[in-house]
Amino acid sequence: MAGSINLGFIRPVENIGSLRFFSIAHERYLLAVAKVSPLSLKSEIDLEDLRSEKIISFSRQNLSYSERYFAEKFEEHDLTDNVAYTCDDTFSLVSLVSAGLGIGFVPEWTQDLPNRGFELKKVRGIDFKIGLGVAWNREDPTAGRDDIIDIARSLARPGR
Repeated sequence: MAGSINLGFIRPVENIGSLRFFSIAHERYLLAVAKVSPLSLKSEIDLEDLRSEKIISFSRQNLSYSERYFAEKFEEHDLTDNVAYTCDDTFSLVSLVSAGLGIGFVPEWTQDLPNRGFELKKVRGIDFKIGLGVAWNREDPTAGRDDIIDIARSLARPGR
């Protein structure tokens, strides 16, 4: 189609067959805790500190890379039974955390949400980063695609 730009944002960034991709950012997953939670006062949090907490986790139709990582961590540290709620999007998860219903791991971009009722905390033993990239069909001669990729690159926050 004339005038169309055929590209998309992908997460995680990985080899995806006939598509070309460019990585624009990597970000950590941090623990979201309600501002009124005792965990929000701690300067250091261990996985053991989560034993008495209700955990809110992602549960999407297709098991994602991040879901597998956290499911394995929860199982490894005997926290699977602490998963009290699941949801399929980040906004729902942080809303449940803000309401005081539990804690959950979310990407660090959530720290920029307005009027948030949660704090983000690093947890010792959790070192999970996920990439964000732009992908396009290798054979697609779309004009302006490189300009869009440059714009995306300039807006992406460098990984921390």
